[in-house]
Amino acid sequence: MLRNRMLSMAVALLSASAALAQKETPPAPAAPKNFNIPQVTRFDLPNGMKVRLVPWGTVPKVSVFLVTQTGRIDETANEVWLSDLTAQMMQQGTTTRSAEEIARQAASMGGDLTIQALPNQMQIGTDVLAESGPAVVDLIADIARNPKLPESELARLKGDLARQLSIQRARPQSVATEKFTATLFPNNAYGRMFPPAGMIEGYTAAQVRSFYDRNFGAARSALYVVGVFDQNTMQSTIRRDFADGKAGAPATRPSVSPVSRRGTYLLDRPGAVQSTVMIGLPTIDPSNPDYVPLAVTNALLGGSFGSRITSNIREQKGYTYSPNSQLATRLGAGWWAETADVTTNVTGPSIKEILGEIDKLRSAAPTADELRGIQNYLAGVFVLRNASRQGIIAQLAFLDLYGLSEDYLRNYVQRVYAVTPADVQRMTQQYIDPSKVAIVVAGDKKVIMEQLKPYGDVIE
Repeated sequence: MLRNRMLSMAVALLSASAALAQKETPPAPAAPKNFNIPQVTRFDLPNGMKVRLVPWGTVPKVSVFLVTQTGRIDETANEVWLSDLTAQMMQQGTTTRSAEEIARQAASMGGDLTIQALPNQMQIGTDVLAESGPAVVDLIADIARNPKLPESELARLKGDLARQLSIQRARPQSVATEKFTATLFPNNAYGRMFPPAGMIEGYTAAQVRSFYDRNFGAARSALYVVGVFDQNTMQSTIRRDFADGKAGAPATRPSVSPVSRRGTYLLDRPGAVQSTVMIGLPTIDPSNPDYVPLAVTNALLGGSFGSRITSNIREQKGYTYSPNSQLATRLGAGWWAETADVTTNVTGPSIKEILGEIDKLRSAAPTADELRGIQNYLAGVFVLRNASRQGIIAQLAFLDLYGLSEDYLRNYVQRVYAVTPADVQRMTQQYIDPSKVAIVVAGDKKVIMEQLKPYGDVIE
């Protein structure tokens, strides 16, 4: 009897607690906070090289990266991937250090030095133990200023690039992106994603040296140091290693005239069980005041897991597993694109749903609640992106590339939360017009051709 009474009382208490929990309202989230950018010491060397020093964190490590404003933007139509080859050649030693010595010295400092060619920038750098900060500045300066560019390594590196190209061309996402960018940026470096067959094999050491001589110099370079280091020692080391370097030519300021025109393009992949769909058009770069509102719009439309397009074609209809949209940027240009790998027999319906979601957002603003969820997501991602040494370097290099002030970072979160539902609708109306999108599909022609015809003449 006593046991039954105790059980009854326990059930009653649990029921009361559950009822109380159902009635309780969760606490409101804290007011959004702006990003507090660490203190940046800025100075320029007499030859024009910019220096950015940021004491940050307590872990005894430091990241040092030299970023030069060159890359694929400075390739001609006959030099596609020449910047990539130049980057790899620069890792093959200097006039005083062999490639093996460079790798060994970087490893002894706790780092792994890399050189990377990007559309608008080339980066040389690594993350090392704090005590090795000055030594790694010496190493980076030697590589940037005195590369050997040995002809003996040329054939091997060209072979490596040729194999990478073969792998990329076997991927439907890569060939779809190649067609997409070529359509948006004809006769421009931004539209040349891959070199034609045989071009890599024809490159000479003289071409590599010419690319290096034309495009590397202090006037278009910046050195970023973030982490734990002694300011005085670091500054004196940088001045000693870089101050007498050649200024070189100023950075290229591209003139871009992208094409916004509706077109449907088919890349036949016989027997493919999926179609890679890419839909988009040119937009703006981050120097435009509309960039942050457009970034919020992108996240709501297709650029986050909670976006409308993802909810539609992934969660509701099961057409695809991982659709995503992006707001890609280049200096002087940008584009919005939705990409999805969909089951072949729903290629047409997937395109219909993507275009339909764009139309819905152009016709009616989102609710404040829907927008707030997206804003919370973007604010959180931004804070995480700035929570590392290399993350801070990436942000500072971003500011320098697009000519933005530190206020862009300092006020980013506030600007995200300042976007209104009406702003989102306006961004979609102004920048994402379905009548001007390029629709690129890589898939099995015999299965999908009829599905594509409702979207205009199909170009193969």
